[in-house]
Amino acid sequence: MENSLVMAGVGENAHKRETICILGTGDFGRSLGMRMLKSGYPVVFGSRYPKDSTLLPSGAQVFHHADALKKSKIIFLAVHRENYDFVPALSDLLDGKVLVDVSNNLRMNQYPESNAQYLSQLVPKANVVKGFNTVSAWALQSGNLDASSQVFVCGDDNKSKQLVMDVARSIGLTPLDQGSLLAAEELENYPLQLFPMWRLPLTIAAGLTVFFFLYCVVIDVIYPYVEKNSDVSYRLAISVPNRIFPNVSLILLGLVYLPGVIAAFIQLYRGTKYKRFPDWLDRWMLCRKQLGLVALAYAFLHVLYTFIIPTRFSVRWRWMHSIIEESKENKTMELNKLKSWRVDLYFALGMLGFGLYVLLGITSLPSVSNVVNWREFRFVQSKLGHVTLLLCTAHAAVFGWDRFLESKWYKWGLPQAYMLGMVIPCIVLVLKLILITPCVDRMITRIRQGWEIKPKNKEAPVCINNASLI
Repeated sequence: MENSLVMAGVGENAHKRETICILGTGDFGRSLGMRMLKSGYPVVFGSRYPKDSTLLPSGAQVFHHADALKKSKIIFLAVHRENYDFVPALSDLLDGKVLVDVSNNLRMNQYPESNAQYLSQLVPKANVVKGFNTVSAWALQSGNLDASSQVFVCGDDNKSKQLVMDVARSIGLTPLDQGSLLAAEELENYPLQLFPMWRLPLTIAAGLTVFFFLYCVVIDVIYPYVEKNSDVSYRLAISVPNRIFPNVSLILLGLVYLPGVIAAFIQLYRGTKYKRFPDWLDRWMLCRKQLGLVALAYAFLHVLYTFIIPTRFSVRWRWMHSIIEESKENKTMELNKLKSWRVDLYFALGMLGFGLYVLLGITSLPSVSNVVNWREFRFVQSKLGHVTLLLCTAHAAVFGWDRFLESKWYKWGLPQAYMLGMVIPCIVLVLKLILITPCVDRMITRIRQGWEIKPKNKEAPVCINNASLI
């Protein structure tokens, strides 16, 4: 009895919902129709060949285009722009109705105008709304909408947009109003972007990787072969990569905090925060999160490669060879306490730095950053971030120890790779040390709170003292 009442309630609710018309029986149209049906919407499909539409979800009706339009006020056009040719003939039937364009293109800016704007020209009597183009057919069909739950909606008629947004909410999506139909071009380009914020970090990481690979091959493989006729090409598998990963990681971590330091000095020089930064600095600052995550990935690789050092055949051979030589000479090597301190300190700094490294990566995740306030997030990402950079730089410095003082480590006059890897981090730390001195810190804090230096021979500009603008 209780179940029958529930079913009756569901059926009654379904009749209250607007009938949805979908023009197009492709993958997206079928998946959208299935999602609508599960949410209680009556669904009708418009097709050129209704009798051949055997793959449509059960419960949906299928008609010719004109007949399907007569049964609904909300129409989803799920066809490519190249197939819009049948739409103008239906202009009278679309008079005053909401026509949702869900199309995407094969490449960005493929046409002079957006598909939605072009569609509004074809059927000026309809209220064209752009939306649902950022949701995949697979996500709609499988119900796994976590990765694509946002629906961007734009259109010139507010009531039509609101209807489409209500439909999106009812099927478990999160609609976001993006304004007029002029925003359609941006919405259509959005799904075609391939990791736009990752391009610069990945390009920098790839460039540094190639540079350090070639550099380490020269001093660690080619130099021994040329100068000593020693073939150590086996180092290409483990030793050379394990020099690349820490150096690239350290440089990338330095590049995460370098733009913030540069921005602070620019504000100090200008005496105001109400001037735009250069475009290159803006782009750099926007991709700091991605730079940090790539740096963390390289740090993970360095840790993994370091763990397998004792299992390598070449390392075990050197250990056994050393033991045999000591046995032959009947002597025991004494413990070098200075070297012991150096190695232990090297590993301790590395472990502490890597621990904070992981903490930075965890707090950058949306699920974590959304549950901390801005001060907590800033404390971890800024203050602990600089501590991480300091520990990792010290880790590299202890690794090198006093090698920079000995000429034998400069093969063909080239410094060791770790020396190059420390340049940018050391610059960042020195500049940050200047910024945190009391007098400079007070000045930069005042500027970021809205205070401005009074220009000479001019009236003082209007200051906005608002700490939330930091």
